[in-house]
Amino acid sequence: MNVALLLEKRREQWAELEQLCESMEVRGKTSKSARLHPNHQGATGVARFATLYRSACADLALADAYQLPPSTVSYLHRLVARAHNQLYRVGSFQPTSWLKMFFEEAPQQIFADGCVRVATIVFFGLFALSMYIGAAESTFPGVAEAICGTETLEQTSESFTNSLGVNSMEYAPRAAFYIQHNTSIGLKCFAGGILLIPCIFTLAFNAIVLGSTFGYMSREGIDGADNFFNFVTAHGPLELTAIALSAGAGLRIGMGLFRTRGLTRSESVRESGRRAVPIMTASAVMFILAAFTEGFLSPSAAPYLFKVTWSVVTSGLISFYFVILGFPSQSAASESPIRAVSYDELMDGSEHGPTFNAVDATPPAGFISGGRHAT
Repeated sequence: MNVALLLEKRREQWAELEQLCESMEVRGKTSKSARLHPNHQGATGVARFATLYRSACADLALADAYQLPPSTVSYLHRLVARAHNQLYRVGSFQPTSWLKMFFEEAPQQIFADGCVRVATIVFFGLFALSMYIGAAESTFPGVAEAICGTETLEQTSESFTNSLGVNSMEYAPRAAFYIQHNTSIGLKCFAGGILLIPCIFTLAFNAIVLGSTFGYMSREGIDGADNFFNFVTAHGPLELTAIALSAGAGLRIGMGLFRTRGLTRSESVRESGRRAVPIMTASAVMFILAAFTEGFLSPSAAPYLFKVTWSVVTSGLISFYFVILGFPSQSAASESPIRAVSYDELMDGSEHGPTFNAVDATPPAGFISGGRHAT
């Protein structure tokens, strides 16, 4: 039998098995690919998956026996391993897998997410610009007052006239209040993300107002300026980053609603929601840390140097987690034998070696042409 023709016939089955693997990786079910293959629904889909898995194992045995091109053998190894992981997966608790998820997969996913990048650039870009405009009174007279309101800025200045040093009995109530306040801002950004524009508006509004306030308080001669920066320095990096992340998570879900990438709209939103989980989790953790810092450390009489040190440390940890751990210096997926790769990618001669040439051969004894079993 011509092995090249046999493999060409098998390619349709391999592609079908790839679709089933993708469906099971996303939802844990085979029904996601039922639009293209009606027999992938329910128990029939599970039976079809098992049949294709056995067939792929048999094809791999044939490829090894006949020393077929490395690209074909590599592809089959990846496909079989990918299907094997779905067929025999377990849900037991494994600490190492959780550590890998939190300190490798999650930061890399957040760093590579385009919605997080857009939200971060919009928020911190507008914050920095508004802060500069608010501080440069001679160049932009009255802009900060027009944005925030003169009365609001004067009240902010007046509230920080007295020195810090809150009674220790007030720390816990303040922390609880700030948790509620901070999370409400994050939830507004997150909830508005489903329609994209409300999220961008809420994010931009908070960035401009906060930046204008910071700029106004940095002017010379403003009462309470020293106490203001003494208060906001410690928790600022955590709270501002959390706001940007919550908006990025909302935008991710919103993009799933409008950009389906071939999926049904509900499947696209579900997949986007799964991708938004680590982003929103990181945002929630930082909101809580910011609230406790704002409730216990920021209003205390602790030395300003200690608050600056805490701010630098938290900023460094944020950068380390999202940039250093998140930067894909060497994608683990490119080295993994179970990375999702299509047959055409591996058969590309310019990248993966020579393309397959026709070889006349007879399958070894024990190989059933139906592709279901191999001895």
